[in-house]
Amino acid sequence: MPHPQDSPDRDGQGAQPAGAAALPFNAPALDGIRRLTALDTVRARIALAVDLGLLAPGEKLPPTDRIAAALDVGEITVRRALSTLCQDGVLERRRGRNGGTRVAERPARGVVGAMESYRAQNSEVHALVDQRLVLECGLAHLAARNADEAAVAQLERLADEMDQVPTWAEFHGCDERFHLAVAAATGVPAAAEAYRGVLQRLYRYYLPYPMDALRESNREHRALVDALRAGDSAAAADIARRHVEVLHRTMFVGLLETAEAGRSGPRATD
Repeated sequence: MPHPQDSPDRDGQGAQPAGAAALPFNAPALDGIRRLTALDTVRARIALAVDLGLLAPGEKLPPTDRIAAALDVGEITVRRALSTLCQDGVLERRRGRNGGTRVAERPARGVVGAMESYRAQNSEVHALVDQRLVLECGLAHLAARNADEAAVAQLERLADEMDQVPTWAEFHGCDERFHLAVAAATGVPAAAEAYRGVLQRLYRYYLPYPMDALRESNREHRALVDALRAGDSAAAADIARRHVEVLHRTMFVGLLETAEAGRSGPRATD
């Protein structure tokens, strides 16, 4: 049964239709998830990560303050969300020295109604990925031309930090700072500001991800730093393209589509 907190706000808007047009760069917050409370969004994002296997049974969650920063909500909201997810059987609390909040060994699945607002956003998320792709390739190209040594050194420090952080929550904050620093290194404030808006709207859909996958993405960050240091605009743009394009498959919408295709089974061909 969905938790009572999973109902939308009374004044919220319904989800956009599947065929909604691509979003303008200055689009407001998306209707499909704008109707959710902050508590709903935390419950939905963590439960969806569990359903998709991004958070494994028994995996320990980061401290609540780190989750709050990564998901851009208050710490009290995170505490409430984790508590209700424990009640729903998605998570469990363990006491003792190695205690904390963990994914249940046999987590309940499909029990958080607010997940449907995320599942319904396929076309909108793909549109945001494409918008980010267009901007990021251009920004990487310009950054390779304009970044000074201080900017490159800052990016390298952020990549080093991403190799050291212990959880997806800390990685997310470093990742955001890294990409905004690339945009700033172009020396074109208007382009950097347009990019910030798209990135922040896309991050509204950020889910916890396995650290192995995040460490792999950091290799692309390092490759981009090398291209910027070398002033190789073509290489920088190509690295940025590959880094963003893969989101169509690795963000939750792509994972859901893959799962749905698997359930449908192979189709006969002519």
